[in-house]
Amino acid sequence: MTEPLANQVIRKIGEARELYHRLILVVGPAGSGKTEALREVSVSTSAPLINVNLELSRRMLDLTEHQRTLQAPKLLSEIVGKATGDLPAATLAAQAGLVLLDNIEILFDVHLKQDPLRLLQRLSRNKTVVAAWNGTIVDGHMTYAVPDHPEYRRYPIRDFLVASPEVTT
Repeated sequence: MTEPLANQVIRKIGEARELYHRLILVVGPAGSGKTEALREVSVSTSAPLINVNLELSRRMLDLTEHQRTLQAPKLLSEIVGKATGDLPAATLAAQAGLVLLDNIEILFDVHLKQDPLRLLQRLSRNKTVVAAWNGTIVDGHMTYAVPDHPEYRRYPIRDFLVASPEVTT
């Protein structure tokens, strides 16, 4: 029997405390239940759930394309810092420095010239980051988009944890 996705994520949060990058990626195609799982985790841990597309695009509205490229990592860090800074110290999320990120597609925008995985890894040095990743897992690699798409990315699964409706370990 497959472990529910939210349960996988909660279990992996505990495992992430021992890692250099405390990053957990919830990998699956659109409609596979990633957002619902993150909502369940948010409720059970009191961790903030951030819509990255919405929050980051709001902050970049008045910036030029070049400024967006330069400011995106800093702005994302500020968004996450603000969301986690207001938590009461007694909550599980505050103790773990836990933040949940959904709708991260803006990080893949070719005009931003960013490496989405590296951005998430940088964030996960000081806090546990759980991010929904629209993609697939094939042969030990995680992908985003299809090979001919300009936003296509393929990464080996290492230095982070994966929760997925398709992976049960």
